[in-house]
Amino acid sequence: MAGVGPMSEPLVLMVIIPDRLSDLAAKGEITARYYNPGDLFDEVHIVMTNNDRPDPGPLAKTVGLARLFLHNLPLPSFVLTLGWQPRLIRNWVRAGINLARQIRPALIRTHGNYGNGYLAAQIKKHLGIPLVVSLHTHPDVSQRRATPWRANWKRRLALEAMVKFEIETLKSADWVLPVYESIRGYARRRGAKRLEVCYNVINPEFLRPKEFYALHRPPRIISVSRQIPGKNPENLIRAMARLPEAELTLVGDGEGHAHLQEVARECGLAPRVTFRPRVPNDELCPLLPEFDLFAAHSDYWEISKSVLEPLLTGLPVVLNLRPGEPVPELQGDFLLLVDNTPEGYAQALTRLLTDDRFREDLGRRAYAHAQARWSPKVTEAKYVEIYRSLLT
Repeated sequence: MAGVGPMSEPLVLMVIIPDRLSDLAAKGEITARYYNPGDLFDEVHIVMTNNDRPDPGPLAKTVGLARLFLHNLPLPSFVLTLGWQPRLIRNWVRAGINLARQIRPALIRTHGNYGNGYLAAQIKKHLGIPLVVSLHTHPDVSQRRATPWRANWKRRLALEAMVKFEIETLKSADWVLPVYESIRGYARRRGAKRLEVCYNVINPEFLRPKEFYALHRPPRIISVSRQIPGKNPENLIRAMARLPEAELTLVGDGEGHAHLQEVARECGLAPRVTFRPRVPNDELCPLLPEFDLFAAHSDYWEISKSVLEPLLTGLPVVLNLRPGEPVPELQGDFLLLVDNTPEGYAQALTRLLTDDRFREDLGRRAYAHAQARWSPKVTEAKYVEIYRSLLT
């Protein structure tokens, strides 16, 4: 959309994030045009509210054809500012406003509504720049509810102090974009006015459809997730003992990694269970169709990127029934939801491995359902439409 001639002003986007981009780059979690959907902007200035100093080279693809600029504006100490009291972080806010004056963005985007969102809200208040906020978690559920006062009171104190940032951000935003349906209610309660669920843009370069559903020999099952308590695939591993020929590849790492390796050894499955702690996303996406099935476990109230990817390729997917409220996006006949037990996984996987027609039908339903709702083309176009509505 940028300038129409050599003397035109560049169209500038300012993105304020809490993330450490060097960590994302190290994990291979770099998505084309993630910070510049549709190549809408000529310049993208990413402001990190931390002291991370990432190599800009691998990050260039995240802004597509735009020029990338990186800035650091670390959020002040929680302790020294007495819980981020507004009067004690005003110098930090002033620095952010001055940076925005220099950059002259046409739009500000934040990923999350924490300190970075509060800063963006103050910039909008002083300079009148439109603000778009995307929400990637449900803080009341995934953070505050998961952090009991007695066990971790210092972190819980910081999370409670963040509430004022969350509210200020959402009340100030021109658009609030939860990336999952389950975040919608939280956003409304915290003050969001214009709200639209916009899913993450999944790798637009390397996803490809599964074309053949004939089983490999031996059959190949893949599971991708962080290996943490809320996503513990132990019961999936134990189910493999009831599938004597199949092989399982577990992609991911986390605090449960060593335990899961021990479970595989205990079950006599070490030769049939492969652990791959890290696979770059550009390598993982084209690898997915080479497997026969995808299976995973999650207690989170969301549809994760690691589940969207196999659905978008047309892999048959097996997931656990979430305790409590179900995940809205996971309701339908395009995947199998099972009890989180070895028996639950084993029964579903056995059916898929022995019923060729059922396996192919499930995979093709998954592909059609996912492409209509979550394809990179669909999701990227939605962001572009919202951005343009604020630029006219």
